[in-house]
Amino acid sequence: MEKAPVFALMYDFDRTLSPKDMQEYGFIPGIKMEPADFWEKCNLTMEENNMDQILAYMLVMCQQAKGKMLFTRDTLMALGSDVVLFDGVKSWFRRINAYAEKRGFQAEHYIISSGLKEIIEGTPISGEFKKIYAAEFCYDSNGEPYWPAMAVNYTSKTQFLFRINKGILDVTENNPLNESMPEAERRVPFRNMIYLGDGLTDVPCMKLVRSNGGHSIAVYSGDRGSAANLILDGRADFALKADYTKGKELETTVFSIIDHAAAKQRLVSLHNESFEYAQNEKNQK
Repeated sequence: MEKAPVFALMYDFDRTLSPKDMQEYGFIPGIKMEPADFWEKCNLTMEENNMDQILAYMLVMCQQAKGKMLFTRDTLMALGSDVVLFDGVKSWFRRINAYAEKRGFQAEHYIISSGLKEIIEGTPISGEFKKIYAAEFCYDSNGEPYWPAMAVNYTSKTQFLFRINKGILDVTENNPLNESMPEAERRVPFRNMIYLGDGLTDVPCMKLVRSNGGHSIAVYSGDRGSAANLILDGRADFALKADYTKGKELETTVFSIIDHAAAKQRLVSLHNESFEYAQNEKNQK
C-alpha cells in the first residue's frame, strides 16, 4: 500500500505552545532569581563577549546554577514537568493527526526552538514530536554539561525546515542536506507545511515556508499587536490566539489549511498522471 503524503507542522515552543519562556517555570525560581534579572544577565553576557544570544543564556544557566541547584541532564529534563502549556495543547496533536488522516495525509509534528531541548523533552507532550530541534548541551559521564552541542537562533532555525523538506533529519548529515534534490523527491513539500510561532525570531522560518507555498501562523496570548504586524509585513498568513482547544479558531484554521493542501495534492497527482500519459504517447511515436 502506498504511503500517505506527509503534512508537517513546525512549532516554536516558548510563547507558542507555552505562555512564558521555559526557564521561568522551574529553573529561574530554583536559582533564586527574578526573570527580569536573569534575562538582563544574559543580555549583558552577550554584549560583553560579543556572543550569540542563545550561547549567552546557556552559559548564564551553567554559571548561575553553581551552588544553588543540581545542574544535570536529568534535572533539566525534570524541569519540563513544571512547564505550563496553553489550553488544548495536550489533545491538539491527536486531533490534528486524525483530521490529517481523514484528508489523506500522515501528520508529523516538529519543534524548532531556541529554548532548551532537555527541558522540552521533559514536558508531557515531548512524545508527540518526530524531532525536537532546539539548543542542547554536551554532557560528561556524570550527566553534567560541559559544552554547547547545539545553539538554535532565529536564522539557523531555517536549516531545519530544509531537513524536514528533504527528509534529512539527522543534524550530523550536512553534505546530503546541501546537495541538490529534485522537488519531486523531497519528502515533505513546503506546500504541505505550517509553521507556528509568536514573534520576530520566527520571521525567517515564516517567510521561508510562505514563499514556498506553505502557511505561517503567528500566535499570541495577550496583545494581538505584534502578531497582527507580522501579517501586515507579509511574514505570516494568520494572527490567532494561542488557544489549542477543540473547535477554536486555531484548530479550524489549521483544518482549512489541511483541506487546501489536500486539494493541491490531488491536482499535483492529476498533473503527474497527465504528464506521464503525454510522455508515453510521445515515446510511442
